[in-house]
Amino acid sequence: MVSVGKANLSLADFEEVLFNEERISLDAEALANIEENHLFLKQFSSNKLIYGINTGFGPMAQYKVSEENLLALQYNLIRSHSSGAGNLLSPLSVKSLMIARLNSLMQGYSGVHTDVVHLLKDLINNDVYPCIYEHGGVGASGDLVQLAHLALVLIGEGEVIFNGEVQPTAQVFESVQIKPLSIQLREGLAILNGTSAMTGIGVLNLLNAHKLLNWSILLSAITNEIVGAYDDHFSFELNVVKKHLGQNKVAETFRNIVSDSKLIRKRADHLYRHENIDQEVFEDKVQEYYSLRCVTQILGPIADTIDYAEKVVIGEANSVNDNPVVDHKNKNVFHGGNFHGDYVSLEMDKLKIAITKLSMLSERQLNYLLNDKLNKKLPPFVNLGTLGLNFGMQGMQFTATSTVAENQTLSFPMYLHSIPNNNDNQDIVSMGCNAASLTRKVIENAFEVLAIQAVTLLQAIDYLGCAEQLSSVAKQMYDDLREIFPVFADDKPRYKEMRLVKEYLSKNNPVLCPAFLGQEAAL
Repeated sequence: MVSVGKANLSLADFEEVLFNEERISLDAEALANIEENHLFLKQFSSNKLIYGINTGFGPMAQYKVSEENLLALQYNLIRSHSSGAGNLLSPLSVKSLMIARLNSLMQGYSGVHTDVVHLLKDLINNDVYPCIYEHGGVGASGDLVQLAHLALVLIGEGEVIFNGEVQPTAQVFESVQIKPLSIQLREGLAILNGTSAMTGIGVLNLLNAHKLLNWSILLSAITNEIVGAYDDHFSFELNVVKKHLGQNKVAETFRNIVSDSKLIRKRADHLYRHENIDQEVFEDKVQEYYSLRCVTQILGPIADTIDYAEKVVIGEANSVNDNPVVDHKNKNVFHGGNFHGDYVSLEMDKLKIAITKLSMLSERQLNYLLNDKLNKKLPPFVNLGTLGLNFGMQGMQFTATSTVAENQTLSFPMYLHSIPNNNDNQDIVSMGCNAASLTRKVIENAFEVLAIQAVTLLQAIDYLGCAEQLSSVAKQMYDDLREIFPVFADDKPRYKEMRLVKEYLSKNNPVLCPAFLGQEAAL
């Protein structure tokens, strides 16, 4: 059980609820704080002009709303902004979004009634997912459109995904005995005015980015193994003199993977002995191509980017991102812009650039494996059939190349795409939900590219007959994936098996080595 409100949620807490079916509970002390906050606002707002309670919204805030229309104002906000378009967000994205919104409201600065948080908890625990569309929010004044669709479901309207089907909310609420929300004060604005859509999607992006990094390190290590690369480019001594934590983290992971490999060569045994160097031209390369030799330098900044993005996005998930902020402890209401999504937007843009570079590294390693003139160890396209008659991995390379090209185009930053709107009230915006959604697509693409690289490595291992000489970590991956994608020499459509490999990579996080033990002191 993951308790919300007691302490800050971590990325691991999100993972437990999203992937391991942990249920959510609400901390009693935090609930009491929310109740006190709500009662304070109810009393404090009497005979005062407070945005979103007795005024219109956005540029309409100059218009006072009469007492008898205050609750209708909140319902109007929800219904009018339920204007999303495009594809539905996945149930997992919506679940993450709901956890993020719940956690923000549980901070006790939004003036909402406890009914809101109880209802959100019930939806999460019963796997009832509001139908929320990917297009709509501009990420300032919050993810208004996406969260409006969440609010629409909370008041018992709209549609939800339940048991894998889109169904009317009212019908599902009745079947699982959930009571719709009745607006009491400012619950409409409090639900809409936040960064929880971009944050929820961002959390999922981070969980998948960590997986991609681990797979990329593993596939890079196996590539080095099968070509008999030298050991010094991932050595402690070489990497520690470069003062970057991510590079040394990748190098340590790499070393742990290949620690029991029988294929990695020691440079001192091959190129530092006099009897081995008495020739004018060496058949073996003295140094590997960059895509093999510079793995720690390339994946290091990607590791650092993922770690920093996690710090920022999880910080946002534990923040109050509402407006106004209701501070019952200081007996005041503060108007501002905590709903502005620039923190998440910028990190998502940085993350998608990093993951695009990761997919580029994979594509270059793939090209190295498929080009016999480069590797000088494998047949063209790792073709295990008849050269000229069969094609090996040739067709799959086209898919990898085109997918990486798409990633490169998608990686232009959304953070710089501010377009004024809302009668210029929102004159500079974050586009954070767009940034998170595009990053999600880049990550999905990267899994496709790494799946093709993984299958190519399987074919190469079988051609070389070196499976028993691999490191134990590499051998485990080989065995697991060969269950999904058997060795082949003939030409048949392989797209269904490739889809299974991609699903395997996206659902599993390889166990590479103990957690980074921390060489900060050495850096």
